[in-house]
Amino acid sequence: MPLDVAKFNSAFSGARYRVRKEAGDVGEEQVRLRELIPDDASAEDREWAVSLVELLAEPPPPPREWSELYHEAGQIHASAYRAGGTVEEQIAALEEARHKIWNIADRATKEEGPHIRAMTRVLEHLEDELRDPTWPLDDPRPPTS
Repeated sequence: MPLDVAKFNSAFSGARYRVRKEAGDVGEEQVRLRELIPDDASAEDREWAVSLVELLAEPPPPPREWSELYHEAGQIHASAYRAGGTVEEQIAALEEARHKIWNIADRATKEEGPHIRAMTRVLEHLEDELRDPTWPLDDPRPPTS
């Protein structure tokens, strides 16, 4: 019987959650996962599944530490996201925030710059929506009374 990839992947996700979030026993989880690998699994499926079983024992990477520039850009992003006023004032706030964030990204490290620039995408979408609102959506159905 071939390896049920979806079932194994789901079991692996559950095991990883229990190990990392609930301090589950790695060895027990690995035994459970190995039991899901059928004896007649293809070499490719077996190699993939065993690599995930072994991966379970590796500690997770430490959380990323962001620079002050990243946090500064995040504050600008949050402020612009909550900007009030007229539509024109909101658009101006979003434009200004995107410009400031982009300038901050230019000063950031090569690794962090793209993450900072990514903050401008949602602001750009908000700005586009303010310029050309799609709500309410045009409904081709006649109104009901």
